[in-house]
Amino acid sequence: MTGTGTHSTAPSAPAFPQDRSCPYHPPAGYPELAARGPVGRMTLFDGREVWAVTGHAEARALLADPRLSSDRKNPSFPVIVPRAADQARVAIPLLGFDDPEHARQRRMLIPSFSLKRVAAMRPHVQEIVDGRIDAMLAGGDRAELVSAFALPVPSMVICHLLGVPYADHDFFEARSRALLASPTAAESGAAREELRAYLHRLVDAKQDPAATPGDGLLDAFIAERLAAGRLDRDELVLMALILLVAGHETTANMIALGTYTLLEHPEQLAALRADPTLMPGAVEELLRYLSIADGMVRVATEDIELAGHTIRAGDGVLLPTSVINRDATTYERPDALDVQRSARHHVAFGYGVHQCLGQNLARAEMEIALTTLFARIPTLRLAVAPDEVPIKPGDTLQGLYALPVTW
Repeated sequence: MTGTGTHSTAPSAPAFPQDRSCPYHPPAGYPELAARGPVGRMTLFDGREVWAVTGHAEARALLADPRLSSDRKNPSFPVIVPRAADQARVAIPLLGFDDPEHARQRRMLIPSFSLKRVAAMRPHVQEIVDGRIDAMLAGGDRAELVSAFALPVPSMVICHLLGVPYADHDFFEARSRALLASPTAAESGAAREELRAYLHRLVDAKQDPAATPGDGLLDAFIAERLAAGRLDRDELVLMALILLVAGHETTANMIALGTYTLLEHPEQLAALRADPTLMPGAVEELLRYLSIADGMVRVATEDIELAGHTIRAGDGVLLPTSVINRDATTYERPDALDVQRSARHHVAFGYGVHQCLGQNLARAEMEIALTTLFARIPTLRLAVAPDEVPIKPGDTLQGLYALPVTW
C-alpha cells in the first residue's frame, strides 16, 4: 500500500467514516475491523485505502512517533471527507504543522490554557452555567438543551477567553457548523474565509487607537506580539479561528451528548447524584465512551513497523478514536459506561505533541455544566423517545442536532 492508495472495496477495508446508529456507540463496522487485530485497513470516500490503527497501545505508540506527520500540505496526507479536498491550501496553525513549527505555535498558547489559568476561570464558567439554567427554568418546564445550554456555555466561555464579542455568536456558530459539516470543499472553504474576514475585521477594530483595550487572548497577542512584529497577522487570525471553532463546537457536543448518555444510563446518573465527587472521573469516562472527534488522521514520512505490518512512507494512517477507546485489552467491559472507572488514558484528546491544547478548559466546562445541570434540575428527562433525538452523521464531530428535555 503506497501513498497513492488503492481502490479496493474489499470487506477487509470497510468504509470510513460511517454513521452511528446509536449516538454513544461506534458505527457497526468499526468494532468488526478491530476484532481482526490492532492494525487493519479502511477505505476513504475517494477509494483510497489507509491503515486503520484500532489498538490502544499501538495508537499511543504511533501518536508519539515523529515519523507520523500532521502536515496537511504533504500531497500524501489522507483526505477523509470531500470538504477537506482543499486542506493543503490553508495551513491551519497547530493542527496542520509538525515540530518545530507546531511547538513554536503551541508555546505561545500554553499559558492561556494551563491548569492555573483554567482554575481562575472556573467562577466565570459557573456564572455562565447558572445563567443559562436560570433562563431555561424561567421559560417553563421544557427546553431544547443544545441551543439553550450545551452550545451557549462553551461559546460564551471561548468568547470571554479570546476577547470575541458574544453578540456575534449567531454568525460564528453558523459558520463553524458550515466549516465542519458542509458536504463540499467549496462550501466549507467559503465558511472558513468568512470567519477569517470576520477575525481580520475584529483585529482592525481592536487596533483602532480609539478602541477600549480588552483583556482577551486576542487583545494580548495584538499588543504584545503583533504590534512588536513578533507574530504574523494572518497566523494570528488563523490561530484565533481554530481556537474559536474548536473551543465551542467540541465541548458543546460533549455537554449535549453527555447529558443524553447519562439520562440513558440512570444507574450511572444515580451514582453521580449520590456522590458528586465522582464527576471529574465521570467526565473522563464520558470522553472515552463518546469519542466525539472520531478519527485522527496522519501520514507516514518513513517506514514504520507496527504489529507485524509495515506502514510505508507516504501511507495514510487513520486512528478511529471510538474504537481505540473501547480496546478490551486496556479497559474491562469497554462497551459499558462506568463513571467509577479510571479512564484517564483515553485518547479522546489525542496523544503526544498534538494532544488537545484546550483539554483542561474542556474538562472544567463539562464538569461544571453537568454537575450543575443535574443538581439544579433533578427531574430532568428526555421529552421525546430516545430514538427520536436527531444525531449527527459520521463525517463530522459526533453529537446531537437537538436534545428536547423536560422536568
